[in-house]
Amino acid sequence: MKLPAHDGLAAILADPAGAVIGLDFDGTLSPIVADPAAAAVHPDAPAVLADLATLVGAVVIVTGRPPGTALALGATPAGPSLADVPGLVILGHYGMERWEAGRISAPPPPPGLDLVRAELSTITAGMTGVLVEDKDRAVAVHTRRCPDPEAALASLAEPVARLAEQVGLVVEPGRFVLELRSPGMDKGRALSAFLAERKARSVLFAGDDLGDLAAFEAVERAGIPGLRVCSGSAEVVELAAHTDIVVDGPAGVVAFLGAVVEALRAGR
Repeated sequence: MKLPAHDGLAAILADPAGAVIGLDFDGTLSPIVADPAAAAVHPDAPAVLADLATLVGAVVIVTGRPPGTALALGATPAGPSLADVPGLVILGHYGMERWEAGRISAPPPPPGLDLVRAELSTITAGMTGVLVEDKDRAVAVHTRRCPDPEAALASLAEPVARLAEQVGLVVEPGRFVLELRSPGMDKGRALSAFLAERKARSVLFAGDDLGDLAAFEAVERAGIPGLRVCSGSAEVVELAAHTDIVVDGPAGVVAFLGAVVEALRAGR
């Protein structure tokens, strides 16, 4: 893949030790599937990230998934897994949980989740194809498997919003999903804090969904050269208007990062 001309990318290539590479998981490193539990990392992603991690300041995954789930889905039948990426940090639950060097740190789960689980069973009763995903510190409602996913999502928006308000949670919309999670943190805040922690001099963030807009905005506000990469799809078009480069899904992200690795090695 030929790398495009961009000031943010040029800064990363010129000073890789100061670069932070941030990535979403679902839709960016892992293809979207109907059942979230059946997701799997792109088979080439761990090896590319392992190579990249030896060349840049830091690689961080910022995801709505729990870190342990991302790690489990980040294993490949042959070759390295995400857990093998040197120095990798995973900020899960939009930054509420952190995995680093084999350890997870996190605050207590938010109150009200038991009520959310019970009420969602009632709200979604009789809706064919709706999937309620328990993420331990959050709960997500998926409509991708419904006969009419968009209509199902629209019908759930108001009752899910009322439920979230009742228990003090927020609703994170996504690709045929509504997630109820703790307030006070999003991917943008998580990425900004990590950039400050690592004293980053440049940043790249790749994402695919509405929840990644906050991270894209964090790249814009960071005050350092940055590059926003959209893992493109026909389902979400809003992100493309806020990005610098659009690639073709997770395969495109992996190919792009592989080209970055080659360019960094050539510049040594």
